[in-house]
Amino acid sequence: MADANTSESVVAAVDLGSTSFHLIIARILNGQLHVVDRMRDMVLLANGLDHKNRLSEEAQKRAVECLARFGQRLRDMPASNVRAVGTNTLRRATNAEQFLSVAQHALGFPIEVVAGREEARLIYLGVAHSVAPHAGRRLVIDIGGGSTELIIGEGFAPLSMESLHMGCVSMSRAYFAEGVIRARDMRRAEIAARLELQPIERQYQRLGWQSAVGASGTIRTADKILRANGWSDNGITQQALHKLRDAMLAAGHVQRLKWDDVSSDRISVLPGGVAILLAIMEALNIERIEVAEGALREGTLYDLLGRIQHEDARETSIHALMARYQVDVAQAARVENTAMTCLAQVVQDWKLVDEEHAHLLRWAARLHELGLAIAHNQYHKHGSYIVENSDLPGFSRQEQTRLAGLIRGHRRKFPLEVFSQLPSAQIDQEWRLCVLLRLAVLLHRNRTDTELPKFTLAAGKRSLRIQFPADWLAQHPLTETELGCEAEYLATANIKLEFA
Repeated sequence: MADANTSESVVAAVDLGSTSFHLIIARILNGQLHVVDRMRDMVLLANGLDHKNRLSEEAQKRAVECLARFGQRLRDMPASNVRAVGTNTLRRATNAEQFLSVAQHALGFPIEVVAGREEARLIYLGVAHSVAPHAGRRLVIDIGGGSTELIIGEGFAPLSMESLHMGCVSMSRAYFAEGVIRARDMRRAEIAARLELQPIERQYQRLGWQSAVGASGTIRTADKILRANGWSDNGITQQALHKLRDAMLAAGHVQRLKWDDVSSDRISVLPGGVAILLAIMEALNIERIEVAEGALREGTLYDLLGRIQHEDARETSIHALMARYQVDVAQAARVENTAMTCLAQVVQDWKLVDEEHAHLLRWAARLHELGLAIAHNQYHKHGSYIVENSDLPGFSRQEQTRLAGLIRGHRRKFPLEVFSQLPSAQIDQEWRLCVLLRLAVLLHRNRTDTELPKFTLAAGKRSLRIQFPADWLAQHPLTETELGCEAEYLATANIKLEFA
């Protein structure tokens, strides 16, 4: 690991939440994270979603301005030391891709949109690192702007993760329009939350836990108000939370709610958050919730630290998929080794220099036969579907889409139309990685450990030439024939393959 005084020892995480955006920067000292800076902006991104789930221009402007400020603070940091994640609102927004292209430019770093369960995993990781070690299981609750995550885990390992489609912003918009707080609407909001919780109630109660911990804005705001009013001095209890609800009902409108150190933006979405929190405590019979400092952003930092220290959750997900679908490990290893040999020869000419390019190619090689567990016919499509639609801890949605595309394209027709749906900056990278994967698969069709000859690759902008030792192809007519077929497949995508 780099010396503590170098830039490589500093890592950062950006959390593009549905309510607030957060930036956290930390130094790595002796394998531990020490926070050196934090920034936060109440962007209220979820408020910008219209009835067609399109982000408004105003919400996008607020978000981009915030990310530009974050980007200035992160300037000159290595890309591998920064991870930015988007959550529920960016999962829902139909124009998320257009927004992300502008947002990434403002921030200066890629932004990953994570699935609900991946968000839950990161939240648990952040909470587990911010509370005292605890024997037994803990329930972690995080009420965000557009979703609510519930996780049961032990130590640093989550056992059950759920992301529910309700949050303080969405609930406040649905039941407390214009900021009016009425008893009937509060009851309707609590019932809606109970209905969302109903499918997981029995499962969670059966698993059980010894302590409940809450994280993020709604829970931390509620705890602050309860302490300030003397309603609770030891976490959040149902009795204390009912007093908060009664105070809001007595006020009748969010504009009449005044608490020190609580912003008007946070108060505006508090009624929906309190309704969800009450429903959770009642549905799961929770007596008290401890409040944690850590949440998604801290979990993202610790996950990034794991990648730096070669403890990547994505590797665990790949191994789990291979085991679940009984992938031929020996064949996967052959293809992986040859694919990496190919990459090493074209890495500069084809601009595949980022570590993530090698990761994607390596994982695609390991999983390319995943779909055989379903059927041999069109197994590349089956495998692609599995990867794109599974919950894969550690992966963003964009990473799963790219990985699925490589698996989809590793045989038969070259699916340039699949790659064309990616952001423009990734299209060339994707088809080039796919060509290397296809070549590695082709060279190992005999599925034996017979050593391949040493071959060389020469890459052009849209071309690849493979040179074998003299007479090798003549002695292997099947491979020569298949290379000819492959050249025809690639020609349909305006890619020239030559071999000799």
